[in-house]
Amino acid sequence: MAFLPDPITSPQNPRIKNLLRLQQKSSERRAQGLTIIEGLRELTIARGAGVAVPAVFVCPELAGPERQAQLRELLADGDTEWFPVSKAVFEKVAYREGSDGVLALARPPQLSLDDLQLPADPLLLVLEAVEKPGNLGAILRTADAARATAVIVCDPRTDLFNPNAIRSSIGCSFTVPTVATTRETLLAWCRRHGIRTYAAALTEQAVAYTSCDFRGPTALVMGTEADGLTPELMQACDQTIIIPMRGAIDSLNVSTATAILTFEAVRQREG
Repeated sequence: MAFLPDPITSPQNPRIKNLLRLQQKSSERRAQGLTIIEGLRELTIARGAGVAVPAVFVCPELAGPERQAQLRELLADGDTEWFPVSKAVFEKVAYREGSDGVLALARPPQLSLDDLQLPADPLLLVLEAVEKPGNLGAILRTADAARATAVIVCDPRTDLFNPNAIRSSIGCSFTVPTVATTRETLLAWCRRHGIRTYAAALTEQAVAYTSCDFRGPTALVMGTEADGLTPELMQACDQTIIIPMRGAIDSLNVSTATAILTFEAVRQREG
């Protein structure tokens, strides 16, 4: 691990300006093949998943000696550059309140569908055109908790490793194989692997999710909160399913709905 001896004290420092670009622009993240992880807990999970960390920016005043010691141990076996940063500068690049003074550059994995190692009965969570990083992060937490095989995003409107998605996932962006693809590619791939697709959608043909058998190769397909699934994807799925609503509201937040369906599949498989 290489250490920069003097702290960065100017927000005009080129490395700090690059951090801000990476935070704000998905095009920069794609071009550089990097993303940002804030927080020692999230970074620890990412390192446990084998993610490379080229650089870490640490505010000694916020991190404190104990957290810095933990960080040194965590990154001891890599080629990470260590940059101390003044509190004033760190607060300009930190994107959450109450930061612990740790922010890292990471190289996220770039997976395709063919990279996925499928078990005999995979459980896949499919999201169409997800645009809110917070929802993506929450669903990745569910996928990690349920030991889902993968999260697949069709035609995403946010990049999979948006820093806010990583924050919402508490680092589970790196523990669950995550793939971006197109609707057509996904459907052909599911057919090729014998994966049955269940579209969460309110249609006349929809059945209650509890009446379905999710024990075989299964893909749970979710749409956006605003528009739901596109007609093309909904009609191409094998079955439409619903979570019956008992009150005045007719739908749930997509991350909540995904969690309900996912853990019903887990319950059936464990039973």
